[in-house]
Amino acid sequence: MKEEASVLIVDDELGPRESLRMILKPISNVYTAENGEKALEFIRQEPVNLVTLDLKMPGIPGIEVLKEIKGYNPDIEVIVLTGYGSLNTAVEALRYGALDYIDKPFNIPQVEEAVKKGFKRYKINILSRMLTQTLNISKEEIQGVIKMGHTQLEMQLLYAEKLTVLGQLTP
Repeated sequence: MKEEASVLIVDDELGPRESLRMILKPISNVYTAENGEKALEFIRQEPVNLVTLDLKMPGIPGIEVLKEIKGYNPDIEVIVLTGYGSLNTAVEALRYGALDYIDKPFNIPQVEEAVKKGFKRYKINILSRMLTQTLNISKEEIQGVIKMGHTQLEMQLLYAEKLTVLGQLTP
């Protein structure tokens, strides 16, 4: 079953890029970019839910691409896939918002699971944002009703005070 989601695969090597495209095509709409510049250009033009990102590419380094993606749209989930992994790069990628970090050569079920997890997290983030906006609107409406009620109560108290004063003035 194909998700209503899209994945951008960013890798300078054709082999891994095409392998990922074939793996993910049955579950999502798949796009590819061979470097960070093209990936960032694509993301600014097309909605993307998830990016698989190689770290070691010519041009913009993968970590910088990750930072740019998260700066542009923090809801886009990023899975780092690299053949040059280390503990330091894994920690750095996760610190900058990567959902997962997978070493090449990758395990197909591991990639599929990470992508499905990314789709779920993307949906949760969007739903959370929508609910927060709805709650904020409801909160503002409630505050408006309370303020209006408070104003009406003040007017009634003023009116009651005036009636009391008038009652004291009449013999």
